[in-house]
Amino acid sequence: MNSARDVDGHGSHVSSIAAGNYVDGVSFFGYAPGTARGVAPRARLAVYKVLWGGGVSSDILAGIDQAVADGVDVLSISLGTNRIDLYENPLSIASFGAREKGIIVCLSAGNRGPFTRSIRSGIPWAVVVAAGTVDRWLAGTLTLGNGKVITGWTTFPARAAIRNLPLVYNETLSDCNSAELAQAPDQSIIVCDVTTGNTGFDTVMRNLPDSNVRAAIVIAEDPRIFRFNSFPYPGVVITPNEAREVISYAANSSAPTASISFQQTILGTEPRAAPALSDDSSRGPGLSYEGILKPDLMAPGVSILAAYSPYATSTPTIGNNIFLTTDYTLLSGTSMACPHISGTAALLKSAHPDWSPAAIQSAMMTTANPLDNTNQPIREVDGTVATPLGIGSGQVDPNRALDPGLIYDATTQDLVNLVCSMNFTSEQTQTIVRSTNYNCSNPSSDLNYPSFVALINFEDIGRVLTRRFERTVTNVGNGAAKYRVKVEVPVNTTVRVRPQTLVFQKKNEKQSYTVTIRYNGDIETQHRPGSLTWIEQSGKYTVRSPIMVSAGADNFS
Repeated sequence: MNSARDVDGHGSHVSSIAAGNYVDGVSFFGYAPGTARGVAPRARLAVYKVLWGGGVSSDILAGIDQAVADGVDVLSISLGTNRIDLYENPLSIASFGAREKGIIVCLSAGNRGPFTRSIRSGIPWAVVVAAGTVDRWLAGTLTLGNGKVITGWTTFPARAAIRNLPLVYNETLSDCNSAELAQAPDQSIIVCDVTTGNTGFDTVMRNLPDSNVRAAIVIAEDPRIFRFNSFPYPGVVITPNEAREVISYAANSSAPTASISFQQTILGTEPRAAPALSDDSSRGPGLSYEGILKPDLMAPGVSILAAYSPYATSTPTIGNNIFLTTDYTLLSGTSMACPHISGTAALLKSAHPDWSPAAIQSAMMTTANPLDNTNQPIREVDGTVATPLGIGSGQVDPNRALDPGLIYDATTQDLVNLVCSMNFTSEQTQTIVRSTNYNCSNPSSDLNYPSFVALINFEDIGRVLTRRFERTVTNVGNGAAKYRVKVEVPVNTTVRVRPQTLVFQKKNEKQSYTVTIRYNGDIETQHRPGSLTWIEQSGKYTVRSPIMVSAGADNFS
């Protein structure tokens, strides 16, 4: 459509996450009910449409440049590009210009996970955002005839009557393809197992409407199911572990029955801890530049309820031919995570109008939480502990970011020095910088950044390597302060920090420190996480930076 109108709902969704107003009584067909609002509901919103059934670099550049000219304070960019080189990537080029004008740029990491090095736009001057789950479970309660209750997952968009129906488990029917469903007893609840690899959840959902069964219990462990809002037939998803009890009951009872209740929402630590890193969230190191740790932060990005176009072509369905319309829907991806960070940046900009984009980014990163709601390290959805290559500094904490204690600041010239260290030609450098006001007299890859990455390149395998960093922090707390350092050291690594105590006599005073990381050039353990935290003596502030010892890109080329 040759119009600024949102035709697929994506733009409405992400903009309402960032700055949507308060709207009472919203839900996704009864799931996640409540009052919706954006992260910064009092912020003003300008939306620039740059994609038209596809996208070209010139439109992206023009849109961002126009936003800069219009005087925006924050840029929220929930899109990606196939261009990897920083001097060819329109997001890189335009966001550098935005940073020069004092505008913070937030960018979705991409949805190419769980593979390492799947972030294409690892732009050092943008806040790159990963996606995580939330502490909200969209539930269907499965009650067996013996009284056993299992809380499963469903987003079936109606209050279906599935009560005390015959429960059918037959291993020969459990793939639930169309031929097998034709043999299933009428008016029953059938158990479908999609863990065998013979069929998938989507296929089962397409087959069920052509059968005479009333509902399905789907045994699944594919995390993608929990990212989608499509559940067109009455049913509930349970884990293989939970399924053992269902199968045992069905096999050993003469007349097994079951009931399913829909439209339930559960908050808290059960049935799964949150946040967890979404399996499809792109991982670092960034393909465009691996000398800065990416992503920077994680934010909610799985089954996020936000505004939607009721005229969008992608809508929930019941069966194969009933298409529903809604003003609010559930979507997943780093596109949804990014505006959470953009909205937080807007709040910080309002609270601290004198802070630079680097200061705002630092405040969000150093106060981010690496732990989930059970006070354990954030994990992948498969249960393994996530590393900074997936979650960056951790889950954003907007309230703590308002008062971070210390910040890592950086000027445009610092960014220019970084570009000048990248061995680009003068033309390539100028494509990014787009100004003659800066020079390359002091190239440096050691940007004053609130994270640390030490690479193991192919030529370094078997050596003992040393990487030295210098950092400067600014005291933004009230008055004098004293901080001591605490280090979580990566395996096969030593970390030395000098000095180990920072003393500030007044607000806005700066102090510098150095970090020396000595590590074995061994990529058998490709990724070794750690952290460096400055702790204020009263305990009010903890200023944390992730450390990552990581295999370089040339090991995989």
